[in-house]
Amino acid sequence: MTSPHTTASVRPPVQTSLDDLGTPLADVTFCVVDLETTGGRPGVDLITEVGAVKVRGGACLGTFQTLVNPGRAIPTNITVLTGITDAHVVRAPRIEAVLPSLQEFLGEAILVGHNLRFDRSFLDAALTAGGREPLTNRGVDTLALARRLLRAEVPDCKLGTLARAMRLNHQPSHRALDDALATADLLHVELDRAAAWGVTGLDDLMAMPKMGGHPQARKLAFTERLPRSPGVYLMRNAQGRVIYVGKATNLRSRVRSYFSTDTRRKVGRLLEECARIDHRRTPSTLEAAVLEIRLIQALDPHYNRQGRPGKGGCWLTLTDEAYPRLTLARTPPATGAALGPLPSRKVGQLIAEAVGDAVPLRRCTTRLSARGGPRREGPCTAAQLGVTACPCSGDVDDVRYAAAVNQATSALTGEHRLVASPLTGRMERLSAEERFEEAAATRDRLAAYASALRRSQRCDTLRAPALIRLVTPDGSVVELNHGVAVRWCDPDGSWRVAEAGPEIGSPDQPLTKAMADELVTVASWVDRYGAACRIEHVEGTWASPWPPPPTVAPRRTASTHPDRGVADRRGRSATAPSRMPRMGLG
Repeated sequence: MTSPHTTASVRPPVQTSLDDLGTPLADVTFCVVDLETTGGRPGVDLITEVGAVKVRGGACLGTFQTLVNPGRAIPTNITVLTGITDAHVVRAPRIEAVLPSLQEFLGEAILVGHNLRFDRSFLDAALTAGGREPLTNRGVDTLALARRLLRAEVPDCKLGTLARAMRLNHQPSHRALDDALATADLLHVELDRAAAWGVTGLDDLMAMPKMGGHPQARKLAFTERLPRSPGVYLMRNAQGRVIYVGKATNLRSRVRSYFSTDTRRKVGRLLEECARIDHRRTPSTLEAAVLEIRLIQALDPHYNRQGRPGKGGCWLTLTDEAYPRLTLARTPPATGAALGPLPSRKVGQLIAEAVGDAVPLRRCTTRLSARGGPRREGPCTAAQLGVTACPCSGDVDDVRYAAAVNQATSALTGEHRLVASPLTGRMERLSAEERFEEAAATRDRLAAYASALRRSQRCDTLRAPALIRLVTPDGSVVELNHGVAVRWCDPDGSWRVAEAGPEIGSPDQPLTKAMADELVTVASWVDRYGAACRIEHVEGTWASPWPPPPTVAPRRTASTHPDRGVADRRGRSATAPSRMPRMGLG
């Protein structure tokens, strides 16, 4: 029996990098692996030879090579290709005896291969067959990198072609160790080429195969100065105007993701227009989130949708007339009940329909006097369907209508059961009658109402205390004045005044859109990281309301009922539209 042949060398000294660049490639240990097999089907065909070379900082740390007895005859075409015969492997160890030594040699190094998926699939199949866990090492494929970095210089990206074109020190020969050494040389060439794309860390290298083919990949150089720390990035156009503001836990990784994993349509236009990327580091993710929303409100970047001043923002309230009805207002009312600010009038329309389905307020826009006139020739459509009380028909009791107004006021200010209970019952009844599209439309209305009410209650809860001093998981401290960040304390103990934010008002004053955007930002962060925070001081009461509004998921997929047609992207059926009348909103 032969045993694996391993050689090792002493690693030359490498200067430790102090830059905040993740794991520098010079400090990464790579293990290049190549296999020879009896065929191309993992789990069916078997390994006949293993070769590996471990490198770090451009130096070879050791090699691993052994033939493997597959336990069956080697096909003639494989012998012609590799030169490995049955006589070569008859006294070689089985793969079960080789794997422990190979795994020890590999350790926690980054696995490298030319078409790595092929070699990894055979190793995982052998490990699984022997009752072992598959490899968990992260991997780098030199074939994928070559297609991004070297494709224009070679007719194809085969290892032999690349070795000749790049004049590598080692040439592949369809033997495992020779091919592994050639792949290691190729890796070093690719690392040199990748540096021109701003690839300096391991995470950059892992993402490079996807980034290199991006039409705006030349702009990857904009990310070279970005740190791997929390902060805010600002994309500017050729005139220097900020066109997008974003926050990130890892600035470099987030911005570089636009060139690989982010396939949204607007991202292509954003990167095409982007001419520069600035950034601002923050000690904590909370400060990054607050700074992002304040910069969006101050700069009004074209490509931001959330938080822009004047974009969205409406309030659902009751009109000030004899027989009030629901209406959407652009500014918060000075008096009276209101739910908002809401993200858009479309969402406001859904919520108005949800409240209108539960409370029989009038929906027509006819102006009425205290006596209910002028009269119509007949009841409006909503009254004819029996879903509302219509004073314009002359058949409405003023006392009963006043009770309905009180119910609507309570529903807008937090009594969600007045809406949730009747709408839930309506959904169950419609589903039992197989009126699935109408049931789904009711669910969408209830989901919009519950979401808006949760948002409003989160703002009110955070806004109630006059002062909250909170220690974040990052070690920094924030002081919130009625929910607005006013001071930051860095981990070194130095206090800073926060940048100008929304005007701080008492909880009794109407909530503005700018104030709501920041409160929701802070509340969302607290929901996510609050368990890891420490409260140092609170002036006032900071407590969540109970019971909370229900959680209702709106429909997101097309209807699959055979008799209901196919729903479009927004969930509406093409053959069975909802017959409920829309609200008449002023």
